[in-house]
Order: sequence, then structure tokens, then C-alpha cells
Amino acid sequence: MKGFKIGDMSFRVGTIAVATVLVAALTLATAGISSAQTKITVGRTTSGSGFHIPSYVAMDRGFFKREGLDAKYVSMSGKALLNAGIAKQIDFVPIPGGGSVAALRGAPIIYLVGQSLISQWTITSPKSIKTVKDLKGKILGLGRPGSADYDEAEIVLSQHFGMEVGRDYKVISFRGESERIAALINGDIQGGMLSFPHAAKAKVAGFKVLLRTGDYLPRIGGSFWTNRDFLKKNRATVKSFIKAIAKAEHYMITNKEGTVDVIQKHFAMKDRREAVGVYEEVYDQYGPDLPESLVQSLFESRVNRMIKKGNWPKDKPLPDLNQFIARDLLTETLREMGYYLQAPPVLRQ
Repeated sequence: MKGFKIGDMSFRVGTIAVATVLVAALTLATAGISSAQTKITVGRTTSGSGFHIPSYVAMDRGFFKREGLDAKYVSMSGKALLNAGIAKQIDFVPIPGGGSVAALRGAPIIYLVGQSLISQWTITSPKSIKTVKDLKGKILGLGRPGSADYDEAEIVLSQHFGMEVGRDYKVISFRGESERIAALINGDIQGGMLSFPHAAKAKVAGFKVLLRTGDYLPRIGGSFWTNRDFLKKNRATVKSFIKAIAKAEHYMITNKEGTVDVIQKHFAMKDRREAVGVYEEVYDQYGPDLPESLVQSLFESRVNRMIKKGNWPKDKPLPDLNQFIARDLLTETLREMGYYLQAPPVLRQ
């Protein structure tokens, strides 16, 4: 029995080998819907995110219900979700970047299950922008500083193109991706940080994908965490949540049309071809396991930013990251499903 396997990460975007067979517990035909539903709240961003598609599938295709969970969305900005999760106002939060910084600062949060295993951000621009270097002197529309849709643009442009924010380009922060598309159309910005689904919309409007951050940054995106108190008091509920996400990720591989329906709905795509394009880009790029190498990369990238801002001593090493991952519970749950974790990849330098 094979599980999802993280492939040769030297390809940057990641070559993800996924499971072709799971035990009968994974199949829809044998999954029963529990009569006693446990109420849970699941965070989601105000606009759709490609990192979070498995959770949309779990909700719309009934995987939460089949695991006995009465799941309700709570839609907020990424920062608001972070704060609400720490305050125990939301049970499951898919904001790994902000969560890692909060955890390093002592917030009582713990990671539970993965979603995306590649970076799904793009810098999308007018077709008149021929190369990344053409962005010099231009204005980019990003998210807020500290969020993935800001940090990843800054990291890639700095490390791989020698371009620094403020010196080589200016930034306008937008809360949502739809606002960035509108700003591109209005000519207020010359490049926007957009996830694959929103980049697909922008392409229909006449823009192009100039850069894919996944070509430069391996990462985990959309990974769910919870408050430690919630995990302590609701271990069985957390196991059910993990199973629902894992089954939704398998469904994405085996059911194209059903997944395209979900993508089209959550990204408000009138043209189904946009949703098909997104599906074909990402359908096999998800996995419930949290590879240690990518967890390490996530925390290291955030610490590097904290050092630059004077919020982390230069000579202070990372703590043991295992304390932030419910690894034993995740492994136990997945193996109960017939899913066997593979050894993490060795990243090439």
C-alpha cells in the first residue's frame, strides 16, 4: 500500500507522487454519515485560496459530515483568522505562515494536517512586461507584510533577481486578490501577487503569469493548526478532521469533474475553463502529511524575516520544531486509513 510521496524537491515546484490506492475506509461507497454531528468551525479567507481547496472539497462533498463533523466556515482576513485561532474563537485555522511566527513567539498553537505542498503564488502582469527585470521602478500589488502573498514575492525577487522593495519597486498592499486584479485592470499597479485561481481569472482579462514562486520556493501552504487546548480536549474530533482532509485530497485525484465544480464555485468562475485550468495545475499537489523538510523551511524563512526586523537574535537557533506538530496523532490517524508516510526528501543545495 503506497501513500502520498514527496518527490525530488530539486525541481523546486516539487514532483509529488500521490497514492493510487487507499483502503476501503477512504472510499465514498462505504463511508457512513454519523447521526451525532460534532460542531466545529473552520477558518477560510475572505476570497478563495488555491492552498485551501481540499477543505472546500471536504465541506462541499460531505467529507466532514461523513466523519461526524458539523463544520461551519468562519471567513476572515488571514491576520484576523490568526488572531481568532490563537484566542480559541475558531477551531481549525489554515494560516501556516502567520502561525509559525506566532508559535515562535509562544502562542499555544499546534499544526495538525497539511494541504498544499507547493507554492501557488504568481506575479501576474500586463503583457507589456516582458521579464521580471522590467518590474524595476514599477508598483506591485501584494498582501500585507508578513503574509505569504507579500513575503514570497519579496523573497523571490530579492534572492533570485536582486530586486529589493523600496529600492527597485514599490508596493501597495491589498487585502484580497480580487482587488489586485481590479488594480491591474485600472493600471494602478503593474504586477500583482495572485494565486493560481486568481491568475487564471486575470489571464482571461488579458494579463499573463510573469513568475511562479513555486519555481523557486518549496513550501507547505494552507496547513491547518489549532489551539493546544482544543487538541487536548478534542482529540477524537481532531482525528476526524484529519481524516476528512486526507479523503478530500484523495477525491481530488480521482474525481476531476466533482473537484472542478468545487473550484468553480469557491472562486466564482463563470467560465468553467478557468476552473479546469486550475484543477490541472494543482489536483495532485496536496498531501495531509507535513514533511519535516518543508516545516523546517517554513520556520526558517520566518525567522530570517524576524532577524531582519530585529525581532529574533541573530545567534539564536531555531527551537525543536517537533513541539509545534501533532506528529504522533497525524501519523496514527493516517496509518489507520492505510496511508504510510514516506521518508522526507533531501533538498539539494
